[in-house]
Amino acid sequence: MRRTSYAIAIMAIGLLLSIVLDSLTGGPNWILPLLAVALLIPFSIAVLREHHEWTRLIAIVIAVVVTVGLIASVIFLINALFTHAAEGQELFRDAALLWVINVAVFAVWYWEIDQGGPQLRSHRESRSTDFLFPQMTSDAEQWRGWKPEFLDYLFLAFNTSTAFSPTDTLVMSRRAKLLMMTQASISLVVIAVIAARAVNIA
Repeated sequence: MRRTSYAIAIMAIGLLLSIVLDSLTGGPNWILPLLAVALLIPFSIAVLREHHEWTRLIAIVIAVVVTVGLIASVIFLINALFTHAAEGQELFRDAALLWVINVAVFAVWYWEIDQGGPQLRSHRESRSTDFLFPQMTSDAEQWRGWKPEFLDYLFLAFNTSTAFSPTDTLVMSRRAKLLMMTQASISLVVIAVIAARAVNIA
């Protein structure tokens, strides 16, 4: 179940990337999504055979692939804005898609890096904490032994893209801070493109 959420998120990201215009992917829009989804095959095999190191390695490779696809599409989005390479409606749609993809991609990253990954978290063998959720600091009995699930990281990623901050969660590690700065920057650029296009249309 721990890895099912990850696989579903990757398939959703792949689907969304495949909808983005070819002009925003630098080539056929199905190449990177197909690569990411194809990597889920060895990922699933590693999960079934309980090869945890390989599972984590492949998961990070997949995250890198979709992140590269996201960043490349954002760069092409900026270019499309200034060169008018796409129609206004298409630009709005793809900018909105990239915003959603940004949330999903970084939810995957946060899920994978925090405390050494889901495998260590589930066995209480966690390394240093990357994110300190409010439940972790509560003395209430109901939160004793609480561990974050994928939805918690998705909520964290959503907040970062909307408020440009983690809101209720403390960011502890430098790598987490770097990831959050990257996510917030991408979100800011995408929103700026939407706003700029709206001004041009008005």
